[in-house]
Amino acid sequence: MAMRPPASSSSFRWQKPRPLHRRLPPLLLLLVSAASFLLALAFARAAAAGLLRHANSFGRRCSPEGYVGEEAEAAAAQQQRRRPRIAMVSFSDEAEGGGRLRSFRGVGEAVAGNKRSYAGGMGYRYVDARKLVDPGRPPSWSKILAVQSLLPRYDWVFWNDADTMVMNPSISLESILHAAIGHMDFDKAPDLVVTEDTNGVNAGVFFVRRSKWSERFLQIWWNETSFIQFGSTKSGDNDALKHLIYGLSEEELQAHVAISPMQCLFNSYPWIPTLKSVLRLLASPKATWNGVYSDGDFLLHLAGVDDKRKWVANLIEEMHTVWPMKEK
Repeated sequence: MAMRPPASSSSFRWQKPRPLHRRLPPLLLLLVSAASFLLALAFARAAAAGLLRHANSFGRRCSPEGYVGEEAEAAAAQQQRRRPRIAMVSFSDEAEGGGRLRSFRGVGEAVAGNKRSYAGGMGYRYVDARKLVDPGRPPSWSKILAVQSLLPRYDWVFWNDADTMVMNPSISLESILHAAIGHMDFDKAPDLVVTEDTNGVNAGVFFVRRSKWSERFLQIWWNETSFIQFGSTKSGDNDALKHLIYGLSEEELQAHVAISPMQCLFNSYPWIPTLKSVLRLLASPKATWNGVYSDGDFLLHLAGVDDKRKWVANLIEEMHTVWPMKEK
């Protein structure tokens, strides 16, 4: 068999060029791929942030709807009889807690004017409960003491963490309760009204109704000392609350606890475009959608947010632009 003659050097110039990815050094290819991924991620984060901030414009409804028909007549009749007495309570300041980035120092003082103005305009009482803080526990546990101190004199006590702000002062607490409970008969209402986030029940914002059940439940919650934690971003009061609520029988849970179907009804969280929040959005899109803060929501809760004082300063400026209110 005849041997094929070797190809001449000139024949190589007509061969098909190798693909680009075979000519690029592996490290350069990796860098190009990483840059492309980061650009795509940045675009997705920006798009998600814009969409979520305007969730209410895309069909989500968290604000209580106005009463109509028989409900309107029932609401008017109840207000003629006796309007529920409601107190809002929080701490005006807390210890450093959670480290420098998660510090509450000065945050409560900064938002106190916002809450006093809202409470005064709506006819509620706003209480700064800093004197009730038990130094033997992380400060957030003393929310229980604060609620207990007011419950004998009010129909409802509305606890709200120091890192919360009223963003839509046109919404009343009565309308929020009506939306969460589903009726206007507050005397037959559940005793505890809470929201859930992606981690379960949240102890940062909730309503408690004056009742014997509420008195017992708050004391049991306070006695859950095995959940107390020091030196971390968690203090244990939220875990204790979840333990108690999820441990109730189905009958007791239905009779005494209402979990709002929409977290954003009165406990919205800001959505910050971090890798963690993107992954959480992908893992729990419905829960994120139901809980993210959107323009028009009642309250913004800076749960898990760093540099809270800077956030509050920006929010106060935004509030003065959108809802000019005289602070009291």
